[in-house]
Amino acid sequence: MHISASFESGSIEVVEATDPGNVRLRIPTESASDYRMWFYFRVSGVRATELRLVFENAGECSYPSGWEGGYRVCASYDREDWFRVPTAYDGTTMTVSHQPERDFVYYAYFAPYASERQHDFVGRCLASPLARHEVLGTSLDGNDIELMTIGDSGAAKRACWLIARHHPGETQGSFWLEGVCERLLDGSDPIARRLLERAVFHIVPNINPDGSRRGNHRTNAAGKNLNRAWAEPTMEKTPEVFVVRERMEALGVDFLIDAHAVEWHPYTFIISGDRVPSLTDHLLQLRTRFDEALAQASPDHATEYGYPRDGDRPLQPTLCSSWVADHFACLALTLEMPFKDHAPHPDPRTGWSPGRSHRLGLASLEALNAVVDDLR
Repeated sequence: MHISASFESGSIEVVEATDPGNVRLRIPTESASDYRMWFYFRVSGVRATELRLVFENAGECSYPSGWEGGYRVCASYDREDWFRVPTAYDGTTMTVSHQPERDFVYYAYFAPYASERQHDFVGRCLASPLARHEVLGTSLDGNDIELMTIGDSGAAKRACWLIARHHPGETQGSFWLEGVCERLLDGSDPIARRLLERAVFHIVPNINPDGSRRGNHRTNAAGKNLNRAWAEPTMEKTPEVFVVRERMEALGVDFLIDAHAVEWHPYTFIISGDRVPSLTDHLLQLRTRFDEALAQASPDHATEYGYPRDGDRPLQPTLCSSWVADHFACLALTLEMPFKDHAPHPDPRTGWSPGRSHRLGLASLEALNAVVDDLR
């Protein structure tokens, strides 16, 4: 038996791995920070072997409630088809019990999304004459901060921004973006056609490439949470936010979805800056309309669950959606998806999955279509 995490996004600490029935593991901290949550590794030489993997420090992770309520670890033999395996959490340790059917198996917190897949995805989009690409700058590790634009700009067009991977372990956002772009570029889709007549889409496929490559869950190479850096980004610590914000200033913003995932909630839901100074009744009505239209388009989306709203939550001006909503006086939303299975519509094999994230992306354009005419 051999355990390895020597690949992109790989992360695990092996304490003891001599007995397949009692493998002891620890989830490492991230780059220059105390966050710990993400794991992704491969176990080799274990065909038909009863594995028992014990994560000794699960209770010390940043969001231990993420392991409660039926969370199950993701597994795959080919890194394409991800399924869930039996997992138990006792408040201190998390234990996986699994008998692999092949010589090696990958385990992860959620299905990873590699940079090569992103490059292939962007390349497919750019095959369309509607899509364009630019590099806004580079990260601390020298990775490109990319912007893809779909549609033609014009004074009458609404500028719609879509961002994924502020938190690199929240790969659901990347799978969601694939669904959005696939539908936008489908010339036979009437919703996409109508939206492109009214809007131009500026898409940041991965705002945190360093954290994604390093196997971080929450932070960039400097240990900074990019979704807490929007008020005062710097080129020294948070260049990813700095260059995206700069491009927003140049192109304008009428609408934003920042795609995320939440560790402890088994639902999809949206949040917005309820208490930003520029919030108006019109924007509140638009948010409600978008929320209800998304629930209509996808039964996976919930309007009745999520974080507390309005006066129950403090203003967080450093969040992307809060800063954008206030600065541009526009509808700016954070979309949350689960790591756990989806409570209203569970899937015993996959739980919440890349495929369901993708399909929510397809449905999200229906919700945007319901409000696009009133974004200005």
